Amino acid sequence: MTGYAVTTKETAGGTLTIEIKSVNSRFLDLQFRMNDDLRALEPSLREAIMARVTRGKVECRVSFGRKASSGATQALNTTLLAALAGLQAEVHKRFAEAAPLTVNEVLRWPGLIEEAEIGQETLQADVAAAMAETVGAFVDSRAREGAALQTMLLSRIDDMDAIVQRIAPLVPQVVAQFQQKATERMQEALGLAVKGGPAAPATSPALAREEALERIRQEVTLYGIRIDISEELTRLAAHLTETRHILQKGGHVGKRLDFMMQELNREANTVGSKASLKELSDASMALKLLIEQMREQVQNLE
Repeated sequence: MTGYAVTTKETAGGTLTIEIKSVNSRFLDLQFRMNDDLRALEPSLREAIMARVTRGKVECRVSFGRKASSGATQALNTTLLAALAGLQAEVHKRFAEAAPLTVNEVLRWPGLIEEAEIGQETLQADVAAAMAETVGAFVDSRAREGAALQTMLLSRIDDMDAIVQRIAPLVPQVVAQFQQKATERMQEALGLAVKGGPAAPATSPALAREEALERIRQEVTLYGIRIDISEELTRLAAHLTETRHILQKGGHVGKRLDFMMQELNREANTVGSKASLKELSDASMALKLLIEQMREQVQNLE
């Protein structure tokens, strides 16, 4: 999920800034942007982030601006100053009309004013403290977003529960209506008398009446089983209950919710493929839309 945190500290050796930001990703992709003189600290910084973050494309920027030496210890880098003078003299030998360096240009030359000395152990301790603070703020920002996502996901689960509860009572009625219509049509096709109506002319091969009726009952029953979605709705309700439990329990839920989205989508697809009524087909489409909305957000959760 997305998150952002930044910490800036004034240390004895300079200004230290650590910035962490992330965007959505199913896996952890950790990248560092830092000064070359801090590169040796990257393994410990990586461990500090990985200990508390498991998903997301995370970028960490670490910068350290060293202070110049202060007070009586402040001095010029005489070696570099002499080298600059020698280079200027060489240039003037070949380009006599070249303008000399100004005092301002010399003083602004990188490395001419000696920087404050700072021990590696002190720097490492300062960076570790700043990183701990930044990671804490970063995790808190993601937790706030996670709480908002949890509310949204629970709302989608409630919507899906409402759909399941609305269509569940329709299933026995749909199956019964289908069986009745199918029985009547098959009886007419076989030239058998329809209950309550006149006998149709015999157009089918000679079959004993009882055998024909029994065959009709078998076929209608088998197809009725094929369009019965009671089991799918029961499993959908169970999956929704489990998904709600996972969200409310908390912890590392991302991969478990990924799996639940697959199961929910499988049942919703089956409901759609078996739907023999427009209302059931519409309900299947609504379920799949809600599941897709959840799937996109579940990828943001750890």
